[in-house]
Formats: sequence, structure tokens, C-alpha cells
Amino acid sequence: MFKKFFSSVLAAALVLGTAAYLPEGFSAQSAITAQAAETYGDYEYTVLNDGTVEIAGYTGSDTEVTIPSKIDGKSVTSIGEYAFSDCTSLESITIPNSVTSIGEYAFSDCTSLTSITIPNSVTSIGEAAFFYCRSLKSITIPDSVTSIGVWAFAYCTSLTSITIPDSVTSIGEYAFSRCTSLESITIPNSVTSIGAYAFEICESLTSITIPNSVTSIGDYAFNHCTSLTSITIPNSVTSIGDWAFINCESLESITIPNSVTSIGGNAFSYCTSLESITIPNSVTSIGA
Repeated sequence: MFKKFFSSVLAAALVLGTAAYLPEGFSAQSAITAQAAETYGDYEYTVLNDGTVEIAGYTGSDTEVTIPSKIDGKSVTSIGEYAFSDCTSLESITIPNSVTSIGEYAFSDCTSLTSITIPNSVTSIGEAAFFYCRSLKSITIPDSVTSIGVWAFAYCTSLTSITIPDSVTSIGEYAFSRCTSLESITIPNSVTSIGAYAFEICESLTSITIPNSVTSIGDYAFNHCTSLTSITIPNSVTSIGDWAFINCESLESITIPNSVTSIGGNAFSYCTSLESITIPNSVTSIGA
């Protein structure tokens, strides 16, 4: 499935002519390589050094799953890498309050997953944790989460809304890349940086508010957000990355604050509806 998907994404990238890089280390081989693990019903698990349990895999075919909080008397504290990857029949899952981390690719390619409950105990969501969960419509990230990995929700094409809590300080690269149904998002005041490609090809995104805490907008951050009509850049931002708003063809106006000192190359290229822009005296460089 991963090998087939990799080929289809690569083909799409060639057709679209836009960046569609897969997460670093992504390969069919890494996706199917399993650690030696013990079994508990439909679960594969490993006992960590601290005596707690990490879910290493799931072999069942249930559409609804509730992960146990304990296995053989030991607390389940983490969902391991690829644990539920490619569980295409899985529609909903409940994670117990004992879990503190969701590993890389943990639910990647769960194409039927429509809902998931993330408890307040979780502090980190790993790289590509929900990559290509194309049926996932909404998700609430609890206040306990402090880090969201790159590609975490990339290609979640049915995702219409998401709540980012005040505990998150950065939005990683490709975090919401190609969430083509995402219409709006509120970024909390705790976030200081928006990573490269963070919202690229979010074609339904009409508006976004960037808080005063953000100091940098990464390369391609809003690339091809074709429905985006307006955006407010706060006075805290000092740099706008290369290609940051390229192909935002509905963007009509934008105000760049006095805090900005550099505007990257092609930052507003192909913004065909943009009629006016004010560049402040603070800007010392404008890219190609």
C-alpha cells in the first residue's frame, strides 16, 4: 500500500508541478518493518525500560477500537511508530489517558478513520502520525500537547476543522499540507513559528489569523491556498519566506507590518487578484 501510494504521490507531483516531498525516511520497507513484540489479543506490544507498555502493532480488523490502558498489569504510555499504520478498516479509535506520546506514522494511511479521541495526557504527536488519513473530518488537540511533528496531518483531505491549543509553540513543516477541505484555522498566541509548507495546497482555506507571537512565516507556508482572500500579518513577524504565498490567486490585499525586514523570493508570485500592497520602510530586502 505504501509503495503504491508513494508512486501515486510522485506522479501527482509531476502533474501539479508543485512540491510534494514525502517525509524524510518514508519508504515501503520502513513502513512494514516490525520490531519483535509480545502479543495481547490483537495487539503487539513492547515493554519499555521504565516498565510501561508501548503499542507496537495492531493485527485486528475492527472498525472501532479502544486501546486498553493496561496490558498484563502494565500501563500503556505510548503508541509506537507505525502501530496502526495501514489499518484501512479502522473508523474510530479511543486512546486511554495513560498515553503520553503518539509515535511517528502511528495512524498513517488509516484511510477509513473518521474520528479519534486524543486524551489530555498526550504531550507529543509524532511525525506523520495521521499522514493520509483521508476520511478524518475533525480533530481536537488537547492542551497537554506541546509538539506536533512534521507532516502530522498532511493529506488529511477531508479535515474541515482543527483546534490547536495554547500549549503548542510551533507548527512544523508540512503539518497540514494538502488538507484540501480545511476552511479555517485559529493559531494560538503561543505559536512563534509557522514552518515551511505548513498549509500548502489547503485549497478551501479562506482566512487565517496569525497571532502576534509569530516571528517567522516559512517558505511555501501558504503555497497554493487558492481560496485565501485576506491575511493579517502581525507586527511580530520579521521575515516572510520564499514562495510563502505563491499561487494564492484569490488574495486581494495584504498589509506588511513595520516589523518585517525581509520578503523572500517569489513570496507573492502568481497572486493574480492582488491589487495593492504596502511595503514598510523596515524592509531592507525583497527576493527575486
